[in-house]
Amino acid sequence: MAARSVWRARAKLLLAATAAGGGAGAALILSSDDPASAFKLSTAVPIRLLRDSVSAATTAFDYKYSLWGLPEGSPEWTRVKHEVHIRGARRLQELCFRNGGVYIKLGQHISQLEYLVPEEYVHIMRESMLNKCPVSTYDQVCEVVKKELGGTPEEIFEEFDPVPIASASLAQVHIARTCDGQKVAVKVQHTHMTDTAAADTATVDLIVNTLHQLFPSFDYRWLVDEIRESLPKELDFLVEAKNSVKCMDNFRKLSPQVARYIYAPRVDWNLSTSRLLTMEYIDGAQVNDLKTIQRLGIQPRDVAKLVSQAFAEMMFKHGFVHCDPHAANVLVRPLRSGNGSIFGRKKPQLVLLDHGLYKDLDDSIRINYAALWKGLIFSDPKAIRENSVKLGAGEDLYALFAGILTMRPWNRVIDPAVDHLVVHGTDHSELQMYASQYFPQITELLRRLPRVILLMLKTNDCLRAVSNELMQGSSLESFLIIGRVSSEAVIESKLWQKRSILSRIDVWLERILLEARLFGMHVALWLLLLRRALTL
Repeated sequence: MAARSVWRARAKLLLAATAAGGGAGAALILSSDDPASAFKLSTAVPIRLLRDSVSAATTAFDYKYSLWGLPEGSPEWTRVKHEVHIRGARRLQELCFRNGGVYIKLGQHISQLEYLVPEEYVHIMRESMLNKCPVSTYDQVCEVVKKELGGTPEEIFEEFDPVPIASASLAQVHIARTCDGQKVAVKVQHTHMTDTAAADTATVDLIVNTLHQLFPSFDYRWLVDEIRESLPKELDFLVEAKNSVKCMDNFRKLSPQVARYIYAPRVDWNLSTSRLLTMEYIDGAQVNDLKTIQRLGIQPRDVAKLVSQAFAEMMFKHGFVHCDPHAANVLVRPLRSGNGSIFGRKKPQLVLLDHGLYKDLDDSIRINYAALWKGLIFSDPKAIRENSVKLGAGEDLYALFAGILTMRPWNRVIDPAVDHLVVHGTDHSELQMYASQYFPQITELLRRLPRVILLMLKTNDCLRAVSNELMQGSSLESFLIIGRVSSEAVIESKLWQKRSILSRIDVWLERILLEARLFGMHVALWLLLLRRALTL
């Protein structure tokens, strides 16, 4: 009976795909600036939609059929479910690579949802979606360069390497040299991305909505909404260029103490358009390349602290946040103008790449989010509840929200121990159990939260993955940095609001108490590290 209902669901999905495919193709031709090319693409749209439908229906059937009749929670059920997860993840990986573009972007989002999707999906998607994206042919690259700059790469540049040094979901990067001898990185959008993006987003929307109707607990509509909103901005490379400039301006004006440690490549505006971006070439180590970082004379611990500092400043003080800080988008190099520490170590400088996905946090959300993190770091249940509710989590799901942000269960979130937020190696299985147990509640929470907060969750997940690779686990020092910056943002906000002398004195006393509390936590950290060293 269960198998028959799934087959009926599969038939509905395939029928919907066939019906929508023709409409999507026609819309593609009518809306395109290049009808001839769009006509070719329109023949592919129904095929891609059908491919989506078959993949989704096959995966749904695999889960229903493979687990049918097995007692939930039994060793056999657990083993089979693990195998089905792997098959489903491989199937999704193949679909993303075959369709490319928006699908790669969707796969990258899924790879960061470790609090929501099974770890098999996270692992398989994370290892493939960031570093193994499809590559456009050199002929396709030449087509884009000629259309955007009016000549072939050989005519526009003195040198142009036809082999890309990197390829991502929307574009790939080539090394070149300008006519005045400057070495540059040229980011070239994959051909016809503008045309296919709208059609692909519509097909993914159809699949996700259909699956939600068939299986109500499967509700990823918020993810499609986010891609639909952010993708047009990511496809306009001039927006990306302006974001990089604004990011550096914010550090210079609002965070001058760390500005010299953060860098974004300079843009060559004369050789940049909405589909092609020419920028200064930067030689550095990828942020998770520990061997190269150490070979440069930089300590991974210093890099982890700087990453935490930089993004805490963006989130809690700037309100303008780089929301795609995965390892491929952050380089590390020695700080050129500075001297090493007294121990001879070189100071790191972060080079931020791919500025296409930024989010603005209005002052209200920014301060509430900072106050929430302050409460999380200092184990303050009242502040956690109050600010979670203000951000939309509700009275019933604020504890779950805190757990997703920290990847810790509620009893650990409010534990006064200095290392209460540190995730140990044995904790991951527990986290996956919670994700499975509270899947409907997590889905409801994600539906409630503002989309800008959903992007903050994704950013947190990216930063957590980077920190784990740098420190081979979560870092207590990173949490202390977050605690300091979030607290400073809250205090600065109060100073703007308080006009009377007595009120401002109260705020200054709060700052003194903050420094005392952070000093105490640092002392506790040093003692904890010393105790661990003595027990080795």
